[in-house]
Amino acid sequence: MKTNQFGKKGWTPELMKSQKGKTYVITGTTSGTGFEAAKIFLSKGAKVVMLNRNPKKSTDVIATLKQELGNDIDAMAIKMDLAEQASVKKAAEEVVKTVAKIDALICNAAIAQVPKQTLTVNGWESQMGTNYFGNFKLQALLFPLIEKSKGRIVTVGSMGYDMGIKTINFDDMNWDKGYNANTAYSQSKLAQIMSIYELQHRLEQAGNTAVKAYACHPGASRTNLINTSGGFMVKIIYKLMMLSPLVQSAEKGAYPQLMCATESNLDQSGFYGPTGRSNWVGPVGAHKIEPHAKDKAVSERLWDLSEKETGITWNL
Repeated sequence: MKTNQFGKKGWTPELMKSQKGKTYVITGTTSGTGFEAAKIFLSKGAKVVMLNRNPKKSTDVIATLKQELGNDIDAMAIKMDLAEQASVKKAAEEVVKTVAKIDALICNAAIAQVPKQTLTVNGWESQMGTNYFGNFKLQALLFPLIEKSKGRIVTVGSMGYDMGIKTINFDDMNWDKGYNANTAYSQSKLAQIMSIYELQHRLEQAGNTAVKAYACHPGASRTNLINTSGGFMVKIIYKLMMLSPLVQSAEKGAYPQLMCATESNLDQSGFYGPTGRSNWVGPVGAHKIEPHAKDKAVSERLWDLSEKETGITWNL
């Protein structure tokens, strides 16, 4: 067992310095870990730009945060639906117009366990289209602003990356043959994590060591993720799971992304999350990642395909 670099308690927000003058862009802040991450950043003096699907929920969340933290917090929201490439492009353009730099982009929003095969407007299986292609485009479009501040890209993956086929099903990425909610979700989260390690490699090749990219996950946290997109039985199982001591609060689920966005001595090759039982709960730190998440041949093929599919070339 690797010792935690942050000691027995692991990383907690007490270790985070003042974030005054810093700008963070976070996707999916209307509930769960995204909401908690935004709240902690704002409490430390940062500016937070929230990218959410639902403008009404965004307005409500900002009002709630002002009630809790005071009216002088620097929070704003931009409408973005990760499932639609045009929406991602529009939101990114608005971010570029609004802020001068990004200290970290945190890709937190996701959908999970979609019961029936559903395609996005761009023709991809919905979990892959939202969790992976949406993030791929957003990261590429905001990269110049992240580079400007020698900032970071943090992707919030999932232990689900290790619960499916453990590779990318290039021959049938939409699962036209034998769709399974969990397998499709697993592939989307594996792709998310793989692309972060591939991005690290490409940055290194380009001699760009200023930008850092990190992969983390929230463990098993009490969030609305399954309630939003899961099927009936999955929701029932999930509700029962939420009562278990093997599940932690959404606030604790936010610690890995906060750490990856701010902590200075982190190894990019690590995978960060709870280090307790099954990596569901426990002190936050680096833990084992299975070799298939760093399969170079698959990662390269996925990256090239992603640039082609999204019509965007990273300017590294």
